Amino acid sequence: MATRLQQLRAHVDAVRACHACPQMVPPAVAGAAVLSPVMLIGQAPGAHEGPLGRPFAWTAGKTLFGWFATIGLTEAQVRNRIYMSAVCRCFPGKGTTGGGDRVPAPDEIARCAPHLATEVALVQPDLVIPVGKLAISQILPDAVQLKDVVGRSHRARYHGRDVDVIPLPHPSGASTWHHQKPGKELLARALKAIARHPAWNAVCQMERAA
Repeated sequence: MATRLQQLRAHVDAVRACHACPQMVPPAVAGAAVLSPVMLIGQAPGAHEGPLGRPFAWTAGKTLFGWFATIGLTEAQVRNRIYMSAVCRCFPGKGTTGGGDRVPAPDEIARCAPHLATEVALVQPDLVIPVGKLAISQILPDAVQLKDVVGRSHRARYHGRDVDVIPLPHPSGASTWHHQKPGKELLARALKAIARHPAWNAVCQMERAA
């Protein structure tokens, strides 16, 4: 019988081969198959992530990994020790108005939801870090504004598993929320909460022991 890691590797390969959403721009993006007590969930890849083949591979990623560096893990360590997922796995394309990316449609989110359910079952995380409003809303559906949820830990039932949830704002350069009050202070609180969490500390210890 296949181990959980073998099953996760097969799942990641299947995700990368997915073409279920005709309006999405392939290829589908997935992080490394890592069994970890920490799971990070982004919103959807940008235009650069597909060609580069990894999540958070462009400017938003530099900001995100800069945040994590302040609490003990480099980009390489995060990618090797934390399971990186997303609400949707393909680039949605540009929006019809303005210069931002298109927000994934509800049916596209629904098609990717089974991928997330499988990952939660296989990875079995204790801490989930949703990044950005779309990701946060999938786990904390009553969240209305970032200021109501960022900066503290929440307990939630997610795809059949009880997890701690510590949301982060999206690190996009187009967002000013995390640069000004109250976002700047709430981001700092969120990072401190992550740094204190036993799952994050376990990941840091694994790196030091390696």
